[in-house]
Amino acid sequence: MTPVQKGVLALIIANIIWGFASPIFKWSLTNITPFTLAFFRFFIAAIIFGVMLRKKLALPIHDKKDLKLLIIHALTGITGNITFFFLGLQLTLAMNVPVIASSQPIMVFLFAYFILKEKFKLNKVLGMVIGTVGILAIVLEPIYYHGIDGNAFGNFLIVLATISGVIGMLTGRTLFQKYDPLVLTFWAFVISTISFLPPAIAENIQNPTILTSLDIRGIVGIIFGSVFSSAMAYGLFSYGLSKIQASEASLFIYIDPIAGTILSYFMLHEPITIPFLIGAFFIFTGIFIAEHRIHYHPISKLRKIV
Repeated sequence: MTPVQKGVLALIIANIIWGFASPIFKWSLTNITPFTLAFFRFFIAAIIFGVMLRKKLALPIHDKKDLKLLIIHALTGITGNITFFFLGLQLTLAMNVPVIASSQPIMVFLFAYFILKEKFKLNKVLGMVIGTVGILAIVLEPIYYHGIDGNAFGNFLIVLATISGVIGMLTGRTLFQKYDPLVLTFWAFVISTISFLPPAIAENIQNPTILTSLDIRGIVGIIFGSVFSSAMAYGLFSYGLSKIQASEASLFIYIDPIAGTILSYFMLHEPITIPFLIGAFFIFTGIFIAEHRIHYHPISKLRKIV
């Protein structure tokens, strides 16, 4: 495979893992608090990366500007993203999360145009408008039935998580093309682990039985989060991001809703509602129009590789 094809395959695998994350983490968060889970997730993932990389752990960045970008990447792409993700996940349906997060390409097209100076075309504008309609259909769905409630606020937090992730993606792309992406991911994990430590300590001071009362839900959340959703998926994503454009890398998040919806339905027995289906339809339609040709879709890219 060419480097680009390897990057494509890495992004597909990473997003399948992240698609499964929402229902698994929602289940886990019924037993463990958000920041404690986040801390152990990235602390263990950093250890895994450290063992894997061993002699390559020295921070390769000496430019203060790039070091600042790494810190911003970690605090937005990981700390901010995961904070809003976990808090929102506790309030809304797990299947809503990856669908809302699939709006990432809409945001990336805007950021990539203004920050990375990537080309901006009319079909992408139209796709973004249609996709935004789909996002609003899902984000505002709870209001249709119950008025402004916790679910609506949870959906809004997932939107904030997506925005934070986009900023992390764009700052990371610049760095990953200049330095070893796995080494940078290790240091991003270290930075995010440090950032999660104070709120995790606060949670355990408030509730000293968090760790002693862990059962299979919390343990699975930590293992899945650290080994699969962090070490494996972030490593694959960082590698893939170094091989293709930011706007193309964002397309692979459309795999997440498929995996997340299926697992949420069977694992958590969450309902698939009409507004959800309408929103998902508009979002997927938006991406097809934005990319102009259907074979740009990640599933088609996978066929080419196979």
